[in-house]
Amino acid sequence: RAPLHPRNLSGRAQGARGPALIGGATLSDGPAPPSGLGDAGGAANAEVLQACIAIMKHINLSFAACGFLGIYHLGAASALCKHGKKLLKDVQAFAGASAGSLVASVLLTAPEKIEECNAFTYNFAEEIRRQWFGAVTPGYDFMGRLRSGMEWILPPNAHELAHHRLHVSITSTRTRENYLVSSFPSREDLIQVLLASSFVPIYAGLRPVAYRGQKWIDGGFTDSLPILPGGRTVTISPFSGRLDISPQDKGQLGLYVGIANQHILPYGDMTDTQHNVEVMIG
Repeated sequence: RAPLHPRNLSGRAQGARGPALIGGATLSDGPAPPSGLGDAGGAANAEVLQACIAIMKHINLSFAACGFLGIYHLGAASALCKHGKKLLKDVQAFAGASAGSLVASVLLTAPEKIEECNAFTYNFAEEIRRQWFGAVTPGYDFMGRLRSGMEWILPPNAHELAHHRLHVSITSTRTRENYLVSSFPSREDLIQVLLASSFVPIYAGLRPVAYRGQKWIDGGFTDSLPILPGGRTVTISPFSGRLDISPQDKGQLGLYVGIANQHILPYGDMTDTQHNVEVMIG
């Protein structure tokens, strides 16, 4: 197995994601297409335009870390399956952190089970609410329950379908650096990486997830919204902000807060914000 290497996050500015995607793959904030393709510079301009179109055809989907607000991701995934089949055919890679990585794995390996995943999420959240102290109730096995859902949802060949197409954000407890894992030799490897990306210390348990001789925790702590280097990454998040697919909200003074590579509005409807936080922590 190849060794894990930390990612270089310094060169991944938010502006490098590419033009906005509105109602499909469109080029924006760029020069208008050349009108005179028959002139001396027309051929060169046409080549540039073709290159831009080729880049736009290489699309990635990235789902943000968000706890139980991952139900928003499931809604987005369901909508893509029903109304965005053409777009999904052009998706080369899927990425995510925490709950986002779970939904990304389902959309890639078992899209026909999105509704079952939706039911599991609601039941899981309700089960936690029934505990005296939520997920931290002594004796409650949060990670064991999450694993049971993965075992039920993911197909036997999930690791083969996800190999080099699914990129999962995890955080090393030793170095506090972010790693993006995309190699899954077995189904168990895939499940362990997904569990690691979803492990919030104390809330999910006291022992970080062990994988390949190291300890790992939630990838959302170091990169909550992975942007892949090749192609155009379409970002999905239940939080309003500089994202492609997200709730529409009105911020104040156009200010954004950058949290682990995710730029969101710090203000908005406080009722919605309180509700989102409650759902996120179960």
